[in-house]
Amino acid sequence: MGGGKGAVELQAVIERCRICAEAPLGEPLPIEPNPILALSDTARILVAGQAPGNLADKTSKPFNDPSGVRLRDWMGIGADIFYDRSKIAILPMGFCFPGYDAKGGDRPPRRECRMTWHDRAMGAMPQIELVLAIGAYAQDFHIAEGRGRTLTETVANWRSVLDHGGRFAPVIPLPHPSWRNNGWLRRNPWFAEELLPVLRANVAKALGAAA
Repeated sequence: MGGGKGAVELQAVIERCRICAEAPLGEPLPIEPNPILALSDTARILVAGQAPGNLADKTSKPFNDPSGVRLRDWMGIGADIFYDRSKIAILPMGFCFPGYDAKGGDRPPRRECRMTWHDRAMGAMPQIELVLAIGAYAQDFHIAEGRGRTLTETVANWRSVLDHGGRFAPVIPLPHPSWRNNGWLRRNPWFAEELLPVLRANVAKALGAAA
């Protein structure tokens, strides 16, 4: 499944990928491809997001923005651990910043990434013990059982998803930590009260196992 390549070796191949520019499905990527991910041969936690944002693209560093600060707070860790590839792997559903839509929001992740690389990437990381599936695109890929009709239903069903819903490893479904979801967080106080303590406990457990 991984083509015999380790995760770090596979990342070096993915970093040279230009499919969305040279053989795209639909319109080509509107910017120069810059795949941003962090595959790992040892990390037990996988952060599976949507796609890098504009700041991540400019710095070639994932979650290098206020949403990353919030995500790390949700996880109960600092940037030193988050960016330690031996501890945390990062595999967005789209590897490059997809550009903005007509309303100024980020476009969806490119389909080429999932179709070409994601099964291979997960096959190269069999040691992953916990997947944080951020947003509907990541949840669609990583959750085998327990997805709801909406992101809210899926996240609200987190207990069932965590127990037996993962395709590759146990999954905790999360909304995107963007400021755009501040209203969602206010309307769903159970997220902070019930899910976040379990998220932090599971992250700490997986990090302890990796120590």
